Amino acid sequence: MLTVTEGAKQHLKKALLAGTDDPDLGIRLTVDASGEYGVALDRETPSDHVVEHERSKVLIMGHEVAEQLAELTLDTHDTPEGTRLGLVPKE
Repeated sequence: MLTVTEGAKQHLKKALLAGTDDPDLGIRLTVDASGEYGVALDRETPSDHVVEHERSKVLIMGHEVAEQLAELTLDTHDTPEGTRLGLVPKE
């Protein structure tokens, strides 16, 4: 499964709180047919992989997406525009 760093969890929690106050919603990571990643607020389903941080569902992924990203780590990196999330190979 995708590894999510503590910094990434904090960044996702901040984004989640900015987007909703519904405790049942989380940020769903998707991959479309062309391989592009996307995110949207969504509810967990029974087959999902969920990353929690401070009692919030900060990241939700379907089984297929979790398998595709198994060898990657979601981490933060600083840019001139601010902190961003990025996928990097596991070390």
